[in-house]
Amino acid sequence: MDRAALADFLRRRREALQPADVGLASGARRRTPGLRREEVAALATMSTDYYTRLEQQRGPQPSPQLLASLARALRLTRDERDYLFRVAGHNAPASVSAATHVAPALLRVLDRLADTPALILSNLGEILVQNRMAEALFGDRSGHTGLARSEIYRWFTDPAERSRYPEEDRERQSRAQVANLRAAYGSMGPQSRAGELVRALQKISPEFVELWERHEVAQRFADHKTLIHPELGPIELDCQVLFTEDQSQALLVLTAPPRSEGYEKLQLLAVLGHERFPADTTRG
Repeated sequence: MDRAALADFLRRRREALQPADVGLASGARRRTPGLRREEVAALATMSTDYYTRLEQQRGPQPSPQLLASLARALRLTRDERDYLFRVAGHNAPASVSAATHVAPALLRVLDRLADTPALILSNLGEILVQNRMAEALFGDRSGHTGLARSEIYRWFTDPAERSRYPEEDRERQSRAQVANLRAAYGSMGPQSRAGELVRALQKISPEFVELWERHEVAQRFADHKTLIHPELGPIELDCQVLFTEDQSQALLVLTAPPRSEGYEKLQLLAVLGHERFPADTTRG
């Protein structure tokens, strides 16, 4: 049980909610942001004293049933619910783990995608396999080693990593990277490779530290995004994601509507291939 992480997570999620979000009247002017502790306790059918002790790192380990009630009271997503269970010292309702052995089912799908960029990622943002079109779009990612294998790590340590996103979209992408790592950290624990990533980034990236403290948790992949290719410029693409059953790997497929500018650029990319474009300028 990670008392500090549990307490901070509960407080952050409580402060992020408004009374109307949980069907309560706003009432008189509030001195603190979000819900009151007694309101969360009532929604979770537990005593205010017990909930308060959890936020103050003094409470006993909550049971799975109590955690489920808290998750409902705080309107947690599935990723956030799983994280809550993990930091409280319990197995999450759905097991999630990192893996480097590519799921055969995802490979079978990837093998049939020759005309559009597709790649398989671990839940730590490591590209495990990418097809020819993905290499043409992103560059060959097989040369990275150690922590740099993780896109999350590179995002906060290598300025060139951000060059494939428009400047106005980089803040959202930073939050998405941290939320994804928070989900992996919750499932794998502080002594895992996810924990190693967190500790390394906390030492070298103030931006990461600030975002990590928000306790946002999600496996996020935008449905629509703009990627900047060094030769073809901005390419607007739709992103579809297929997860393995244990959520440890994801197949990302990038497409564009027929006859759109993005579609035409993908057709050109298929003809040109990736050999003309150095990998170190297209990383990301």
